[in-house]
Amino acid sequence: MKIKKLLKFFRGKEIEITNYIFGGTSAIVTSLAIITGLNASENPRLAIIGSLLVIALADNISDSLGIHIYQESEGMTARKVWLKTGTNFFTRLIVSFGFIAIIAVFPLALATYIAIAYGLATLAIFSYFIAISQNRKPVFPILEHLCIAVVVIALSKFVGDFIITAF
Repeated sequence: MKIKKLLKFFRGKEIEITNYIFGGTSAIVTSLAIITGLNASENPRLAIIGSLLVIALADNISDSLGIHIYQESEGMTARKVWLKTGTNFFTRLIVSFGFIAIIAVFPLALATYIAIAYGLATLAIFSYFIAISQNRKPVFPILEHLCIAVVVIALSKFVGDFIITAF
């Protein structure tokens, strides 16, 4: 029941839980694609950490700018636009640095599995909050979002392995 109290706290406030979930979800799926796709490269730890840093900064800024411009075009107040832009940016940054820490600390083979578990668990939590905030049963949204993430992981692994063997 604490989750319902947390959601009640966010309802009606300028800071909505969805502000955080969008950026976090983007960081999870992109990071998992990078980790699984580059795992077979020549220097995988360096390639993965470098790519995650670029994604955490450059792609995050680009994504946040796109959200910012979209919200302005929807006629939101400047305060709300900046609040949503900032929460998206910082959530995505924090989630991305979680992946970077995992890759930096653990042996790469183990880090890959830990990163996948971290990403899927975080995505499941985000999906749960979305479902609860919409008064829906969370099972289907969680399974739906996890399946999409697993497809992205599998495709990234396949593409990474293909590139290494083909070139």
